[in-house]
Amino acid sequence: MKPEELTQLMMKLKDKGLSLAFAESCTGGSLAAALSEATGTADVFLGSMVTYNAIAKNKVLGVKNETLKLYTAESQQVTNEMVQGLQKLLKADVCVAVTGLFGEGGSETAEKPVGTTFVSILFKDKVEEYRQVFKGDAQKMRDQAQDFIFQKLQETVERHFQHE
Repeated sequence: MKPEELTQLMMKLKDKGLSLAFAESCTGGSLAAALSEATGTADVFLGSMVTYNAIAKNKVLGVKNETLKLYTAESQQVTNEMVQGLQKLLKADVCVAVTGLFGEGGSETAEKPVGTTFVSILFKDKVEEYRQVFKGDAQKMRDQAQDFIFQKLQETVERHFQHE
């Protein structure tokens, strides 16, 4: 998403009086970096926890060790616990968590190939879950994930405020 589009998203969140926070794993802070280029970010964005390693997911966000062992660090279950932990920590109105496999050597399987990404968006006490497979090298997958997340975030906000 271009900075101008992100600015529109930030203004929409600001107009609704909503705050935003991220828990990033495979994106490595790129969501926060992209937002820093948009106007209005300071009024909306609380911050991003980059919890790349399972230890950080557990210690910072409270992801249960049992969940990590049972489902792996790259799973929807872990992403859901990340988003819940983020909400407890920062109390943002909109929380987004992302984990995924952007390289070999993780928990990839035939059913979960490299490129598999899990996203959870928590808004109004409801979690929306997404599973997407991106292609290319790590940077291309990160860019695709970033665009995907910002698009889903925009759709979520628009959907919730169409009913007012």
